[in-house]
Amino acid sequence: MEHPTDIPLRQARRLIARAIDKGAQMGVRGAFAVVGASGALVSASRMDRGGAGGMARARSKAWIAATQQIPSTEHHRRMATLPAPIAAGFVACSPDANFPGAGGMPIYSDSGVVVGGFSASGATIGPFVEIPGIDRRMLIAEGKPANSEDLVVLWTLGLPYEGQHGDDEKRWLDAFGALPDDPGLGYSDPPRADQPEHEWALALADAAIAEAVARETRIAVAVVDSRGDPIQQDTMDGAPSAAPFVAEAVAAGAATFQRPSAGIDPAMTPVLPYRVLGVAGGVPVSDGDRVVAGLGIAGPGAAVCEEIASAVVVEP
Repeated sequence: MEHPTDIPLRQARRLIARAIDKGAQMGVRGAFAVVGASGALVSASRMDRGGAGGMARARSKAWIAATQQIPSTEHHRRMATLPAPIAAGFVACSPDANFPGAGGMPIYSDSGVVVGGFSASGATIGPFVEIPGIDRRMLIAEGKPANSEDLVVLWTLGLPYEGQHGDDEKRWLDAFGALPDDPGLGYSDPPRADQPEHEWALALADAAIAEAVARETRIAVAVVDSRGDPIQQDTMDGAPSAAPFVAEAVAAGAATFQRPSAGIDPAMTPVLPYRVLGVAGGVPVSDGDRVVAGLGIAGPGAAVCEEIASAVVVEP
């Protein structure tokens, strides 16, 4: 029997890299997530100064597109027609879909099977055009007025532009006036983005994955900032589907309590507005004498996860 498979990590990473380059070219900032058709997180990245909360919103919309196998805007329309108790019940049964917004798109295999979902959200990526300093030509896609979120997502997936958030033309005209006669720059190829924090987090995640490969095990890895908000998350192909949740929770604990996650008193965690787990696998990451991030590993046993995290993070 051929069992369904999620989009591979390597392919998810390529999509996110394209999106980051396009976002930087446009002058917008945010986060991108790829969720497998199973609902498991495959990869997610936050651009530099991308804003807290964007990763969670992008992940939610990508989950909807992947698991419901439709654009999340279609799901949003359907939810709006349901009685409130039924709509609330969907979210209760699907906690990964707690932000059922438009903008997420399914990802198809070469044979036409949905293998994942892709979405974006963040500080200045969204269904709007009022972005400080943006070249308005960047919000014209193949001659059509566009919003930044749908443009980045659809261009990344190689799809023609079709707005997912309502009347793009009205928003564009209200902001900029008359439409230009040229096809715009929205679908032009971008240069490679300069994203120092993202590249640093990506290198940290890559080092953890390399350490896992050397130990012949499979992991999920999370790099979070000092507030516990994710910067980079990855799940190796074949890693346990629970691992991304655990990796993020131990990373957040290590970053926000500024100690290895195994040393966190569980009595303190219920007051926090984010998930923290007091088991081994998370370590704080310092720049000089300041904790700037947390690294979380999950998948194999907790002791092995702690060894991998400690091998990757070398204290100054």
